[in-house]
Amino acid sequence: MIFYIVGNWKMYKTGMQAAQYLEELLPLVEDIDRSRARLMLAVPYTAIQSAVRFAEERVAIGAQNMHDATEGAFTGEIAAEMLKEAGASFVLLGHSERRRLFHETDAFIHRKVVAALFAGLTPLLCVGETAEEREAGREREVLEKQIFAGLEGISLQRADQLVIAYEPVWAIGTGRAATPAIVGEMHRHLRALLCTRFGEALGSQISILYGGSVQLQNVAELMGEAEVGGLLIGGASLSPETFAAIAHQSIERTSP
Repeated sequence: MIFYIVGNWKMYKTGMQAAQYLEELLPLVEDIDRSRARLMLAVPYTAIQSAVRFAEERVAIGAQNMHDATEGAFTGEIAAEMLKEAGASFVLLGHSERRRLFHETDAFIHRKVVAALFAGLTPLLCVGETAEEREAGREREVLEKQIFAGLEGISLQRADQLVIAYEPVWAIGTGRAATPAIVGEMHRHLRALLCTRFGEALGSQISILYGGSVQLQNVAELMGEAEVGGLLIGGASLSPETFAAIAHQSIERTSP
């Protein structure tokens, strides 16, 4: 199974800054075996083309969101085909900031997943509970609802293109990463849900990443959990040196 190291720049960096970032990053990761690990950056829309040009196929470039419609009167939105034409190969969907700040529903996110697959983009579906939901003991219920709603109707033929990210909302941007015990528990729960949805053979192969205050200092303990298939990195991915260091440490932890 390929290991994913995904950076999410959020609303940072222009196209010019993206080019400079990649010029600094590529020499730092040239020794990473792409058959084992895939480096990916989710960048602002306006930086996609510049990032793709400088990434030289060594780093996959994607978007942080998209609309579910192919076109229409949706001022300020962007469609999957537009992302594809710009050079994006994947898209983050259901990120907690989209759910919380922009009130995106499970149904809307599901339609985006379907649209991304239809357009040939890899959907990286983010799921996770809030602090209130965890305190109420509803974290498993929340993940089940988000997974089953987000992946409703996805065929077995399409499902192998999915990537899932567990990102507890209470850990995002707070500096408070989930403990290894929580990460392990919730990843095992997600694995069971995927196997229920798609069957054991396929469900056991879909990569599940962890995201939420990932830092160089906590990579080793996060990667100690068997079901963690990669990392979704926010603020720490804004530095090419830190992103590269996290990638190397992650791969070292997962070496045979």
